Amino acid sequence: MKLNLLCKTVSAAMFAGVLSVSAVAEAATLKISHIRPQGTIVDNELKEFAGNVETATEGDVKVKIFAASALGDYTTVQERISVGAVDMAVQPAATAASRQMQITYFPYVAANWKEAKVAYGPGGAIYEAMKELYAKQDITMLAAYPVYFGGVALNRDAVSPGNPNVDKGIKVRVPGIKSFQLTSDSLGYISSPIPFSEAFTAVQTGVVDGVIGSGAEGYYASFRDVTKTYVPVNTHFEAWYMVINSETLADLDSDDRAALIKAATDFEAKRWERAEADQGDYEQKLADHGATIVKLSDEELAAAAKKVRAEVWPKILDDIGAEWGQGVLDQIKN
Repeated sequence: MKLNLLCKTVSAAMFAGVLSVSAVAEAATLKISHIRPQGTIVDNELKEFAGNVETATEGDVKVKIFAASALGDYTTVQERISVGAVDMAVQPAATAASRQMQITYFPYVAANWKEAKVAYGPGGAIYEAMKELYAKQDITMLAAYPVYFGGVALNRDAVSPGNPNVDKGIKVRVPGIKSFQLTSDSLGYISSPIPFSEAFTAVQTGVVDGVIGSGAEGYYASFRDVTKTYVPVNTHFEAWYMVINSETLADLDSDDRAALIKAATDFEAKRWERAEADQGDYEQKLADHGATIVKLSDEELAAAAKKVRAEVWPKILDDIGAEWGQGVLDQIKN
């Protein structure tokens, strides 16, 4: 009797152990990267997202956040997500993998936040185009993350900031993306492609006089100490994307996968509610830090948009495929 009881106890313990090991094996911890420091808006919103995922999956899926490009710059991270070395990210699109991804950086696609949501929000032409382009890299786009309209940050006074036809004689750092270089030139600046890691020092030491390619939030995060003037000329609409390796997503069980997708949808919806106000808050933060904010009139913004569309759009379309790119733009127009 005692022997039989002992055997039953041992068997039960072993069975419980097998169940425990199985539960551990099924649990997943997803690494997610983003480009801003800890405590910034995107970092805090991702903490909320991670909490929502863990709750909705009853702990089956945990999300571990790596801030400030700790897993590599966004170009490297996108490549690593494509091969499954990193699970997820919220970051800008890296055009090195696909020239067509320049569609997300097309200058003056939208004039205001309402138009931006039509193009970049769920179901929008750019939203759907980016989703398809990511899919070709074995990456699933879960959400768009609207950030700001772009502007020009200078370590000096502006020169005719509202007149795109004036050659300003001001050299600015631009990202190594053709659309930003062409937009800078069209607005009358002298573009100088410099890696982001060297950009602050370049402005600080006078190699360049400022920066194009970001907006108030980005300039406050990385350039506030060298920004004396900020011109919100709406160069482009900045949207980042929440992406995940497609195989990693498929490997989750159906309930956990559905919970993750729903958390991403909620994450996206909240961002659209907050993004415009956040842009204004960061312009004020730049002002509080000592920068002069040069507000342009609707007429000045329209003049900049008209010139850039005429001069820059045809060149970018040639670069990404005129028929494909024009098709996306036509969907926005319609």
